[in-house]
Amino acid sequence: MASFVKVATTGELGPGQTKKVEVDGKTIALFEIGGSYHAIDDTCTHEGGPLSEGEVEGNIVTCPWHGAQFNVTNGEVVRPPAEVSVSYYRSRVNGSDIEVEL
Repeated sequence: MASFVKVATTGELGPGQTKKVEVDGKTIALFEIGGSYHAIDDTCTHEGGPLSEGEVEGNIVTCPWHGAQFNVTNGEVVRPPAEVSVSYYRSRVNGSDIEVEL
């Protein structure tokens, strides 16, 4: 059964910022986009680039290694060379805690 786990606090992530978090053996990229928080796998499905280090424009993150793009609000591929989406994790704010569902 899935449950929500604290991964950061709202004070750790300002507008437009990204944070890499490790939880339950997973490496997750956490994004603040327009006051909402989104979490996807940090590893690009093309060749494993760190999405948390990619450039974010709107709700699209670009992998810093080969330019694949993913929508941070659902994990879907927007532009190759990646062909497979990354996992998306539901997130919520509980007080000042940012939690993701695992």
